[in-house]
Amino acid sequence: MKKYLLGAALLGAMGSASAQSSVTLYGVIDAGLTYLSNEGGSHLYEFQDGANFGNRWGLKGTEDLGGGYKAVFQLENGFSLGTGQLRNGGALFGRQAFVGMSTPYGTVTGGRQYDFISDYINQYNLNGYASVYAGHMGDFDRIAGDQVNNAVKFRSVDYNGFSFGAMYGFGNVAGNFKQDSAWSGALGYTHGGFSASAVYLRLYDVQVDPYAQIGVTSFLGQTVATRNANGTVTDLDSSAYFTVDRQSEVAVGASYAIGKLTMAANFTSTNMRTGSVGATMNVYEAGAMYFVKPDIAILGGYQYTTFDGAHWNQPTIGAQYYLSRRTTFYANVSYLRASSGVDANQGAGFYSLPSSTQTQVTSRVAIIHTF
Repeated sequence: MKKYLLGAALLGAMGSASAQSSVTLYGVIDAGLTYLSNEGGSHLYEFQDGANFGNRWGLKGTEDLGGGYKAVFQLENGFSLGTGQLRNGGALFGRQAFVGMSTPYGTVTGGRQYDFISDYINQYNLNGYASVYAGHMGDFDRIAGDQVNNAVKFRSVDYNGFSFGAMYGFGNVAGNFKQDSAWSGALGYTHGGFSASAVYLRLYDVQVDPYAQIGVTSFLGQTVATRNANGTVTDLDSSAYFTVDRQSEVAVGASYAIGKLTMAANFTSTNMRTGSVGATMNVYEAGAMYFVKPDIAILGGYQYTTFDGAHWNQPTIGAQYYLSRRTTFYANVSYLRASSGVDANQGAGFYSLPSSTQTQVTSRVAIIHTF
């Protein structure tokens, strides 16, 4: 104990004498009203928070170590405004929790962190930016922003517009290095108004709820939901998740900004396998954002998704009014039509239950405040 106190005192003295540090408190609050045309056969009107932008508060900081090196950390909590409860499975810092070092060549961090789909591809999902319900089907491709536990991550600085990254998430399972693990690589390029990125991601032992996420009753050769005589559906994975043994994804995206207009497109191809059975979900998306005035933007576009013989079509439109630098009002509407035999479901199963039909309409008006 005495050695620890002495060491802490010395480190504190060194820090106060030679290093400059900063800690920032920040947050996002999103709250509003949502309408769903069909959730399990009924209309739904609800107060919903953390929809387009998950409610959060966090701490991030740096310490200048000299020579272009800095110690960095970030802790980010997700919460529900409507109930006051924690999100992300009840974890205190379930959105992000990492520490690392920034160098002249890039940044190395370790902890719970977003994967490169979030870092490099999410920016091209303009439909999802218009409406959270226009995120890609089931979020199997993780376009909504998903974390990797126990991850070591490197992201380079920009080299004449180019950047790259690599990540490995440890499964921490004795005797099985692969179980629950993940790895990824990314490459990005930006020049003027043009931006493009590509990501490869591999995950093992992924838990999903196929019916809740995309409204299918059969998934990778197995029955995951049954239709009852009274028209209701029993979700067989609602209490015990379906496990995908291996999930591989290739994602590319690009955007171009000219004046008041930004155009973007992306493509993701996600292959999921359990045992010897596999299937691939392909998502094709194009969208645009146009500033009618400096403080008013309209945005939206179209998505087409295919998976194991099923397909989905989804147009989306939204508008945002920037009341100030920190406060924004937004409104949107999205229409989803699924192929025969599939119950339409928007919002990746996180914000609603599947429709009792092939179609579902969502609309939302809300306000966002950042601090």
